[in-house]
Amino acid sequence: MIILFPLVFVIFYGIAFGEVGESSNPIYTVGVLVTGDMGEYTLKFLESLSSSSILNIQIYQDNSTAQEDLSQGKIQAIIVISGNFDQSLTSYHLYPDNPSKWVNVTLLLYIDKGSLIATQIIPPIVERIAASMINMNSEPLTPVHIKFASFIEVKKLSSFELSAPGMFTFASIYIIMIVSQSFTQERESGLLKRVLITPITSAELIVGNVIAYMAVAFMQSAVLFVAIYVIGFRPSINIAHYVVAFVFILIFSISNIGLGLITSAISRTTSIATGISFIFIMPQLFLGTFIAYSLSPTARLASKFIPSYYVTDALKTIFLRGASPISRAILYNLLVATIFSMAILFIGIYLYERQRRI
Repeated sequence: MIILFPLVFVIFYGIAFGEVGESSNPIYTVGVLVTGDMGEYTLKFLESLSSSSILNIQIYQDNSTAQEDLSQGKIQAIIVISGNFDQSLTSYHLYPDNPSKWVNVTLLLYIDKGSLIATQIIPPIVERIAASMINMNSEPLTPVHIKFASFIEVKKLSSFELSAPGMFTFASIYIIMIVSQSFTQERESGLLKRVLITPITSAELIVGNVIAYMAVAFMQSAVLFVAIYVIGFRPSINIAHYVVAFVFILIFSISNIGLGLITSAISRTTSIATGISFIFIMPQLFLGTFIAYSLSPTARLASKFIPSYYVTDALKTIFLRGASPISRAILYNLLVATIFSMAILFIGIYLYERQRRI
């Protein structure tokens, strides 16, 4: 613990926040929908957005497709540019001192409700670029107005609500330590040998423990949800969303049980198991719980190999974005999380059984 904990902590903290590997700014994908013809000013506006070091522009042909991608977290914002955008800027440059002759235009800006970072970073960038298009300095009057559509249609989420989905993953991760301590203690005390001389098989013993710890994870998540619901987290979803959310939590508990078995297989005592379990706990905490687009590019790549990332992303898409439980993003995360969890569990069972026979 003295050596491993600070070492692992610093390494994954550095990876997560950019000191290890690339240190460039995160990139946010912004969908752009132009409802009219792309004139000179529209093209310049798009060029200015693209030239930003942290925005990646993706053009959409229809609003429904863009909104679906936003609800699934594939993009972090949508900018709807109306057809009179060019006309508005032209009128301003022709009559800069005569607001009565300006053609007013409104840019609709939808922001990913599941990303606290996106809601704080993207609007100021869009406002700054729009202001530069009309050379606006201190002049309060402008023909271009930005309307935050997503904040008008739904209430603005608090920091607590934005981090709530990650709490479920955060709490479940510590099952790794509980499982590793339990199995190591049973082996260390000789209880496991006495159990195995009974008619029960090793497979039945493992399956029984897996089911028991999945039940623990379910009860833990239920208690956690009641607690955060009382505090103020009230997602606008239906029963199908809750069912799918708890399915993700149960699947994630399987991977944590598997990691607990792996830890127990390479630990001789419960104190050693406690220390080694943090090697599996820390990366999942930093790369797959509360942090999302604030991660460094290196960390975002590394997070794709962490089961907790897919579970947290799915819970965020369900609870905050309100995406359909059978949307492509949810089904993809479910598939990847299941593959990860089953593979880790089988590895854990194999290593534990192998160690037990030695």
